[in-house]
Amino acid sequence: MTRDELENAAESIERAADEASDETATDRLRNQSEQFAAYATADRGPDHGQLARHEHILNEIADEESGDVASNLEDALESISAFRETVEGV
Repeated sequence: MTRDELENAAESIERAADEASDETATDRLRNQSEQFAAYATADRGPDHGQLARHEHILNEIADEESGDVASNLEDALESISAFRETVEGV
């Protein structure tokens, strides 16, 4: 089962990685993208705690970068938020 919001987040994060000006940011973003791509097809999606940790990392990178990177991360965070509304719990 594919979770479209998580797949969209992975794609937006990958686009941000392509635009990142710093190698460290690029590596961190590629890692985040891979994790969301895995979540999109996993038997079980991430919980609220996992999503919160990812959101923190993505917001941190968006604050350090600007332009297309920040715009793509904003898109990713919107997709994550949309998915999060479907997650039971908190």
